[in-house]
Amino acid sequence: MTSLVPYQAEYIDLALQWNILRFGGPYTLKSGRQSPYFFNAGLFNSGMKLQKMAECYANRIVDSGVEFDVLFGPAYKGIPLVAATALALSKNHGRDVNFCFNRKEAKTHGEGGNLIGAPLKGRVLVIDDVITAGTAINEAVDIINAQEDAKLVGVVIALDRQERASDDTTESAITQVEKRLGIKVYSVVTLEQIIKHMESTRGDAARADIESMRAYRERYGSS
Repeated sequence: MTSLVPYQAEYIDLALQWNILRFGGPYTLKSGRQSPYFFNAGLFNSGMKLQKMAECYANRIVDSGVEFDVLFGPAYKGIPLVAATALALSKNHGRDVNFCFNRKEAKTHGEGGNLIGAPLKGRVLVIDDVITAGTAINEAVDIINAQEDAKLVGVVIALDRQERASDDTTESAITQVEKRLGIKVYSVVTLEQIIKHMESTRGDAARADIESMRAYRERYGSS
């Protein structure tokens, strides 16, 4: 998916407008790398912002054609994302889908357990913000695998940074997750799409930011 469709263009424009995608830095990532840009999905932190983000997730899910029975949002960032995405699928696409999320610690009273919402069974599609080292998705996989009738079929994230998982490989963390788990990871947008959109809409006004992203991609980009 290289060319942008309207919802992806709007998503990038809003991320820039709301300073969710920011430049300047350098920003230190979990990997220790110094990045000239930073995408903070946690700043989709108002009703309108969350609605717009969820609509993009829903559109990406529909575009992907992935078949699933339940959405799963790993605690904590995945919780509002999965609920809002289910709402967007119902409102905008006429698809009433089940969703589930987990607690970090199991509840010992009331209904008990660490899962809330619909039963986690059948084909499971995970909703999360990003995949860096793959640690968070590994935790989600452990939860899904612990359920007798559940099977992971895919993951949807906000952004594919398209960079190598480490200096010892040319593969991204996303590619490694896909190979290890035998599933597909769907990103709302990729770094390359952001660069191309900014070139076509902002041009010289954003030349320094565009070139800094290209230089970073040249140095750390995945195959």
